[in-house]
Amino acid sequence: MRGLLLDTHIWFWHLIGSPRLPSAIRHELQERAADCWLSPISVWELGKLRERKRIQVPDDFRGWLAEGRKRFPCHEAPINSEVALASLELDLATPDPADRFLAATARVFDLELATVDRELVAAEWLPTLSG
Repeated sequence: MRGLLLDTHIWFWHLIGSPRLPSAIRHELQERAADCWLSPISVWELGKLRERKRIQVPDDFRGWLAEGRKRFPCHEAPINSEVALASLELDLATPDPADRFLAATARVFDLELATVDRELVAAEWLPTLSG
Protein backbone atom coordinates (compact mmCIF):
# COMPACT_ATOMS: atom_id res chain seq x y z
CA MET A 1 0.00 0.00 0.00
CA ARG A 2 1.34 3.43 -0.89
CA GLY A 3 1.83 6.20 1.63
CA LEU A 4 -0.69 8.98 2.17
CA LEU A 5 0.32 12.60 1.51
CA LEU A 6 -1.93 15.03 3.37
CA ASP A 7 -3.18 18.12 1.61
CA THR A 8 -2.90 21.20 3.81
CA HIS A 9 -6.60 21.41 4.63
CA ILE A 10 -6.78 17.70 5.53
CA TRP A 11 -3.84 18.04 7.92
CA PHE A 12 -5.26 21.22 9.47
CA TRP A 13 -8.78 19.80 9.85
CA HIS A 14 -7.34 16.69 11.47
CA LEU A 15 -5.25 18.73 13.94
CA ILE A 16 -8.17 20.90 15.03
CA GLY A 17 -10.74 18.09 15.04
CA SER A 18 -12.86 19.80 12.41
CA PRO A 19 -16.18 18.23 11.41
CA ARG A 20 -15.28 19.25 7.84
CA LEU A 21 -12.87 16.31 7.67
CA PRO A 22 -14.75 13.53 5.85
CA SER A 23 -15.23 10.48 8.06
CA ALA A 24 -13.70 8.17 5.44
CA ILE A 25 -10.50 10.24 5.45
CA ARG A 26 -10.51 10.45 9.27
CA HIS A 27 -10.73 6.63 9.33
CA GLU A 28 -7.87 6.25 6.84
CA LEU A 29 -5.68 8.65 8.84
CA GLN A 30 -6.19 6.46 11.89
CA GLU A 31 -5.61 3.23 9.97
CA ARG A 32 -2.57 4.49 8.07
CA ALA A 33 -1.08 6.86 10.68
CA ALA A 34 2.36 5.24 10.42
CA ASP A 35 2.52 5.95 6.69
CA CYS A 36 1.25 9.54 6.52
CA TRP A 37 3.37 12.19 4.85
CA LEU A 38 3.40 15.97 5.07
CA SER A 39 5.07 18.41 2.70
CA PRO A 40 6.85 21.50 4.01
CA ILE A 41 4.65 23.32 1.49
CA SER A 42 1.70 22.62 3.79
CA VAL A 43 3.49 24.28 6.71
CA TRP A 44 4.18 27.31 4.49
CA GLU A 45 0.61 27.37 3.17
CA LEU A 46 -0.87 27.17 6.66
CA GLY A 47 1.39 30.03 7.75
CA LYS A 48 0.21 32.14 4.82
CA LEU A 49 -3.44 31.39 5.66
CA ARG A 50 -2.73 32.45 9.24
CA GLU A 51 -1.08 35.68 8.06
CA ARG A 52 -4.15 36.52 5.97
CA LYS A 53 -6.37 35.69 8.96
CA ARG A 54 -8.20 32.98 7.00
CA ILE A 55 -7.55 30.53 9.85
CA GLN A 56 -7.05 31.04 13.55
CA VAL A 57 -4.21 29.40 15.40
CA PRO A 58 -2.35 30.57 18.50
CA ASP A 59 0.18 33.40 18.22
CA ASP A 60 3.00 30.93 18.84
CA PHE A 61 2.68 29.34 15.40
CA ARG A 62 5.93 27.38 15.71
CA GLY A 63 4.89 25.99 19.07
CA TRP A 64 1.42 25.12 17.80
CA LEU A 65 2.94 23.28 14.82
CA ALA A 66 5.41 21.42 17.05
CA GLU A 67 2.57 20.29 19.32
CA GLY A 68 0.53 19.22 16.29
CA ARG A 69 3.46 17.21 14.93
CA LYS A 70 3.77 15.45 18.29
CA ARG A 71 0.05 14.59 18.40
CA PHE A 72 0.02 13.40 14.79
CA PRO A 73 3.54 12.67 13.57
CA CYS A 74 4.01 12.45 9.82
CA HIS A 75 7.00 11.69 7.65
CA GLU A 76 8.32 14.81 5.97
CA ALA A 77 8.09 14.64 2.19
CA PRO A 78 11.15 16.30 0.68
CA ILE A 79 11.03 19.13 -1.79
CA ASN A 80 13.79 18.52 -4.28
CA SER A 81 14.59 19.47 -7.85
CA GLU A 82 12.63 16.49 -9.21
CA VAL A 83 9.51 17.70 -7.38
CA ALA A 84 10.10 21.26 -8.60
CA LEU A 85 10.46 20.11 -12.21
CA ALA A 86 7.44 17.82 -11.97
CA SER A 87 5.35 20.72 -10.63
CA LEU A 88 6.06 22.56 -13.89
CA GLU A 89 5.15 19.61 -16.09
CA LEU A 90 1.84 18.51 -14.55
CA ASP A 91 -1.41 18.43 -16.50
CA LEU A 92 -3.34 20.18 -13.74
CA ALA A 93 -6.17 22.70 -14.00
CA THR A 94 -5.05 24.81 -11.05
CA PRO A 95 -2.24 27.38 -11.23
CA ASP A 96 -2.00 27.34 -7.39
CA PRO A 97 1.69 26.71 -6.63
CA ALA A 98 1.01 24.87 -3.36
CA ASP A 99 -1.40 22.47 -5.07
CA ARG A 100 1.07 21.92 -7.90
CA PHE A 101 3.87 21.12 -5.43
CA LEU A 102 1.66 18.73 -3.48
CA ALA A 103 0.54 16.92 -6.64
CA ALA A 104 4.14 16.74 -7.88
CA THR A 105 5.29 15.38 -4.51
CA ALA A 106 2.63 12.68 -4.64
CA ARG A 107 3.66 11.75 -8.17
CA VAL A 108 7.44 11.73 -7.59
CA PHE A 109 7.25 9.71 -4.37
CA ASP A 110 4.32 7.49 -5.43
CA LEU A 111 2.02 8.72 -2.67
CA GLU A 112 -1.76 8.93 -2.57
CA LEU A 113 -2.98 12.48 -1.93
CA ALA A 114 -5.65 12.93 0.75
CA THR A 115 -7.65 15.95 -0.42
CA VAL A 116 -11.14 17.24 -1.07
CA ASP A 117 -9.88 19.82 -3.57
CA ARG A 118 -12.00 19.20 -6.69
CA GLU A 119 -9.28 20.22 -9.14
CA LEU A 120 -6.84 17.74 -7.62
CA VAL A 121 -9.41 14.95 -7.36
CA ALA A 122 -10.33 15.54 -11.03
CA ALA A 123 -6.76 14.85 -12.21
CA GLU A 124 -7.16 11.25 -13.41
CA TRP A 125 -3.42 10.57 -13.22
CA LEU A 126 -3.26 11.58 -9.52
CA PRO A 127 -4.20 8.88 -6.98
CA THR A 128 -6.38 10.59 -4.37
CA LEU A 129 -8.29 9.73 -1.25
CA SER A 130 -11.19 12.15 -1.20
CA GLY A 131 -13.63 10.59 1.23
